[in-house]
Amino acid sequence: MAIYSLAQRTTTFTTTTSACIEWRTPATVRPKVLEISLIQATGTACSYGLGRPQAIGITPVNVLFQADDPGDPASVMNGSLSWATSPTVPLIYHRRWNSAATVGVGIVWTFPRGLVIPISSSLVIWNITTTVACDVNCVIDE
Repeated sequence: MAIYSLAQRTTTFTTTTSACIEWRTPATVRPKVLEISLIQATGTACSYGLGRPQAIGITPVNVLFQADDPGDPASVMNGSLSWATSPTVPLIYHRRWNSAATVGVGIVWTFPRGLVIPISSSLVIWNITTTVACDVNCVIDE
């Protein structure tokens, strides 16, 4: 397995109670999320949640994760910031965070054994409260 990373600035924090980022698996891999960080780009307090959506997004605009070692094969994992139909709210969150109203405030969530994303599934960062922009970084073992 190889390590891959993806950094994205959220663009879909336009409404509250919505997905702002989704990491999607194809039918061929079950990657493990090792680390996720969120850093606020605006000075507004907000609540975020990480979880498995009840339904994945439809017609996503995808960006592939990038190999940490350029000698590894290309990733098949995608990060999505927009969809024709957004993912739905998770029933249960794996992590939650309430941010301060400060640009640059952030959180790092680590998963020492890896948080598995099942095949043909996804994880989302859910905007629970206020609309803000964030830089979101994710590291996976694919």
